[in-house]
Amino acid sequence: MFPSILLILMLFVYSANAQEEVHGSIKNAKGDPIPAATVTLKTAEGKIIAFSRSNEKGAYQIRVNNGSAKVSIIEAGSLGYKAEVMDFSDFHKNYHFILSEASIELPTVVVKHKPRLKIDGDTLNYKLSDFSSNQDRVLGDVLKKMPGIEVDKNGKILYNGKSISNFYIDGDNLLDDKYNIATKSIPKEAIDKVQVIQNDQPIKMLRNKMISDDVALNVTIKEEAKLKIMGQAELGAGVPERYNGNINAMMFNKKYKGINYLKGNNTGNDPAREIVSHNLADYKKAMDNPKPASLLSTAAAGGPDLPQNRYLFNRAALLNVNNLMNLKKEIQVKTNLYYLNDRQKLDYENFTEYELPTGNISFIEQQHHVSRPRQFRVQANVNANKAQSFFQNNFITDYKTNQYQVNLRSNTVPFQQELRQQTLDISNEFNYLNTLKNGNIYNLYSYLNYSHQPEKLLINAGLNPEIFNQGNPYAGLLQQTKIPSWYSNNYLSFKIGSKSGIFQTYKIGFSIQSQELKSSLFNIQENQELQASPINSLNQLEWNRSKVYTEGLYEYGAKEDRFTARLNVPLSYQQINYQDPGQAVDSNLNRLNVNPSLNLKYKTGLEQDLQFNYTLRDELGSMEDIYSAAILKNYRSLFANNAPLSERKSNTATLIYNHKKAISMLFFNIQASYIRLNRNTLSSSIITDHLQQRIVLPYDNKLNSYRLSGTVNKYLFAWRTTISMGLNWSQDKSNQFQNGILLPYRTINKGLKVGFQSKINNDINLSYQATINRNESKSPATSLISYAQLNQQMELSFMPINNLFVNFTAEHLNTKQSGQKKLSYLFSDLTLRYKINKINTDCEFIFSNIANIKTYKSIYVAENVFTAGTYKIPGSIALLKITLTF
Repeated sequence: MFPSILLILMLFVYSANAQEEVHGSIKNAKGDPIPAATVTLKTAEGKIIAFSRSNEKGAYQIRVNNGSAKVSIIEAGSLGYKAEVMDFSDFHKNYHFILSEASIELPTVVVKHKPRLKIDGDTLNYKLSDFSSNQDRVLGDVLKKMPGIEVDKNGKILYNGKSISNFYIDGDNLLDDKYNIATKSIPKEAIDKVQVIQNDQPIKMLRNKMISDDVALNVTIKEEAKLKIMGQAELGAGVPERYNGNINAMMFNKKYKGINYLKGNNTGNDPAREIVSHNLADYKKAMDNPKPASLLSTAAAGGPDLPQNRYLFNRAALLNVNNLMNLKKEIQVKTNLYYLNDRQKLDYENFTEYELPTGNISFIEQQHHVSRPRQFRVQANVNANKAQSFFQNNFITDYKTNQYQVNLRSNTVPFQQELRQQTLDISNEFNYLNTLKNGNIYNLYSYLNYSHQPEKLLINAGLNPEIFNQGNPYAGLLQQTKIPSWYSNNYLSFKIGSKSGIFQTYKIGFSIQSQELKSSLFNIQENQELQASPINSLNQLEWNRSKVYTEGLYEYGAKEDRFTARLNVPLSYQQINYQDPGQAVDSNLNRLNVNPSLNLKYKTGLEQDLQFNYTLRDELGSMEDIYSAAILKNYRSLFANNAPLSERKSNTATLIYNHKKAISMLFFNIQASYIRLNRNTLSSSIITDHLQQRIVLPYDNKLNSYRLSGTVNKYLFAWRTTISMGLNWSQDKSNQFQNGILLPYRTINKGLKVGFQSKINNDINLSYQATINRNESKSPATSLISYAQLNQQMELSFMPINNLFVNFTAEHLNTKQSGQKKLSYLFSDLTLRYKINKINTDCEFIFSNIANIKTYKSIYVAENVFTAGTYKIPGSIALLKITLTF
């Protein structure tokens, strides 16, 4: 891999040697230098050959590749000055400009009058009204119509294929990454523009002092909307026995921003989707605090491959309170609180089959699954984001509970399961940056966390007595687990800048993690007496990990540079010790790890760039990898470990090309990546038709993954239509050790997505999207398993008469699995909405699942496992809603 990096760097050097340079300066009439002025070389026809910007002394240089088209014109300009043009004749001549001041405004780029985009440095401005229609109600309805912006089924926002890192409302981060709250609540009439901010740096003092590749979204509020409280009161009722209610209030001005609401329904709309943290995985990775996930489950199959509102039986309520205040001296106080209470039902029949060389193993189960999730979260944030300093303290308390009651039948054996789970998570994050007299920056950081997650699984049937009760009949099983955990991470860093565009950051810190895993399995005898299970099932594992680390971060480049680079070299020494006296486990492990990463970016044009990323990670496992006594994770899964702590080394290389022409609204990106993963452990499973026993063994295990994806997005002005296409391809090579046989697998996924969003006129909108996915699993010892699905979605919105809005949607799913019959479903919905302008009220009639489909079958394929589930889903629902807007 490193020779490849060296070759890339050599190519850059070769490119530099094959270039000519143009030098000069740009000043005003007083002789003062003009920094950040734009200098452009053009042909006689006006084609841009190369460009650059002046530095703080007004000097500039432009590199031009030999063999480029002939340069005839050199032009210089800057905001507030009149542009000047000179004839270009000689590369060895210096071109000096003196610009005259001019009070001018940058014109908005207008393309055929509508829609229009305005480009301001790294910010791309969408005028919301240019893409919205009369039928749209909230921000999220319009975002999905904007070229270059994609909103996935969970509400996650991407710009030209890249997930946004921050979501701002008039520059303020009210919601962190839970921005579904805004996209589903803020009325479109309140929004002026949607801004895409590239190279976003939310900390003011680090701007132009640290390279950022993040993309953020900012929505600007209209001036008239800032002067009042906005909100809605909504009430709906329907058949069979359906209700929907919502009351919200929001306000957005310079000193205060808030979105607060209470809502509830039993129509299948899960409000928990509004409090999803879209960047949570990245945040957890940065915290470096691996905690075991929930260990116990009910072995539920999960929902089908349908939009959630089509299959969910729920009874949910959500209170959501989000308030931000801008105080004096640039101090900002923010509080976020929510409470969710829900009751969800799922009824299904599931067929699962493992294809093995020794013979296929299958089982059938039916479940009536009731869950009662509750979530409570309080977050308090104080920050002062100034030009020379930054302070932030973020306190979070999360409390979640869930109770499951499950009636099920497995291979004709009826029984019940009850599962109770609790999670308490408390954390405090402190971050302080300040500037020294020499201009360098120091950073003090501290993170503290406590969590606790007890779980209890009760099975009221004497399953597998030969394993759990020495062959004697018994009444049930009780599995309990507890995982208390403490964690602290602290560091001090210094950032050193220079006029050459090279920035250096040095960090030193330490982290401490202390965890326990306590688990026990009891038999419930027929007289209801509890007895310890005869199998080895008592864990009293204590885990401690301490780490001292240092890190060097080296960055090169500024906004005007074509080439930027970022090299991160973290060095860590960690010590892990864990013991369980009852299992005769007492182990210590010391490791010195170097996990470098390299990011290179080269601007191939004004709006194009090529990126290369490489990461080497050498990681140790967590406490979940080394418990020795068995844990009954669900009624048919018994897991344990018989291996040392897992170690994994991964090499990841990614190549990305981004291309856009904002004025013509063309956006294109393609990304290819390779991941090689080496582990020192391998899972071994013994699978029967009634139980899966898994143990982790000390064997080398390699995984190779290949990824290719891309999207293209173009606005057709003549048709007022955005067309889009996306593709993805992946291949994974892995190993499975099942029933004593090592099985190598190659899994291939292929996907293609095409669609369009057409604004025929202000009264008619039409959209269509088709997605094709194909999954194949191959092994030398088993036959090919393949699965393919075509999903087509269509939406037609129109206004036949004034104030009457009609919306019709249809979704067609066609599924084909090798050796099985085709599955085909057509869902459709109709919405009629009439607006009474005098009292600002909407009357709405919703008729969903017009065809009254009440059962749905879905298929899932992974390696050698085939699963087919038949689900009971809500049939037709008719709902009448009245919404008052104020």
